[in-house]
Amino acid sequence: MAFITIAVVLRLPFDVYEEMLAHCLTSLPEEGCGLLAGDALTSEVKRCYRTRNVAASAKLYTVDPLEHLRADRDAESNGLEIIGVFHSHTHTDAYPSPTDLAQAPDPGWHYVIISLRDVEPVTRSFTIREGSPQEEPVVF
Repeated sequence: MAFITIAVVLRLPFDVYEEMLAHCLTSLPEEGCGLLAGDALTSEVKRCYRTRNVAASAKLYTVDPLEHLRADRDAESNGLEIIGVFHSHTHTDAYPSPTDLAQAPDPGWHYVIISLRDVEPVTRSFTIREGSPQEEPVVF
């Protein structure tokens, strides 16, 4: 199946970004992770849900399934939907790892990666279709 690439801009309010970053920093030395809720048509994030990394690893993440369910229900009750996931890379670039690519559950989602490797965090967002990442601009 072929996908048409459409230029998308992820709209990420700065206060939501700060919450994501804080969660990733407090999750160290493990990767932090969470879900993003918003409007799928406009790619505008309205809320982030901090979740536990059940993999408990500095090299990979797994969103807690129960927390995913709770986030999905809460988003829906507020007229939102889960439109993406975020996680940190503790020692590598803000680019999807082979594991990230293999585990990307939804081609419509935004995959935000916050690299904590350097002094200043680096944040990038991607769509992932059939294991292929396509970077998208992030507007704060």
